[in-house]
Amino acid sequence: MMSQISEAEAVVMDVLWGEHPLGADEVVAALAGRGWAEPTIKTLLNRLLTKGAISASRDGRRYLYSPVLQRQAWVAEQSSGLLDKLFDGRVAPLVAHFSQRGQLSPQDIADLKALIEGLDHD
Repeated sequence: MMSQISEAEAVVMDVLWGEHPLGADEVVAALAGRGWAEPTIKTLLNRLLTKGAISASRDGRRYLYSPVLQRQAWVAEQSSGLLDKLFDGRVAPLVAHFSQRGQLSPQDIADLKALIEGLDHD
């Protein structure tokens, strides 16, 4: 399992999942609205490199960064950890939690019903 990716690192990963390869200057530009300083973003890129979540290839005098960690794998790891930590690894209590708090829209409920029906027919 890859080292944990912090929330800030996940923001950088999201940029690279959306488009790659990118140079550090392009990642900085993509994150301009966050108010992060360029050295902060470069530090996050270096941490991700060290963790093996991204790769760097030389392009003249700069490096181009690409994700190694796939978004789907990261989401699966995150969701599994959340379920294990908060709901003993079970999905039903998670859905019940959102239902009891009134946070399921009619569309959410319809989507869940369709998912369950799809499971029943497999």
